[in-house]
Amino acid sequence: MKNPPAFPRKPLNKLEEEMECGGMTLRDYFAAKAMQTLIGDTTINSYDKIAVWAYEQADHMLKARDQ
Repeated sequence: MKNPPAFPRKPLNKLEEEMECGGMTLRDYFAAKAMQTLIGDTTINSYDKIAVWAYEQADHMLKARDQ
């Protein structure tokens, strides 16, 4: 399963190239989007469970991209 940067761009200079400023990964971006569907649900009392679920969904989305 590949996990590339969500918003890739070329480094602007040698310093950026050396720092490897990749930013947010695609997995993080997918998880953030998935989390939005549950974050307002007042019946869920565990943000930890929401976060775990969101990353599980992100993993499924990344896997689907590879097919």
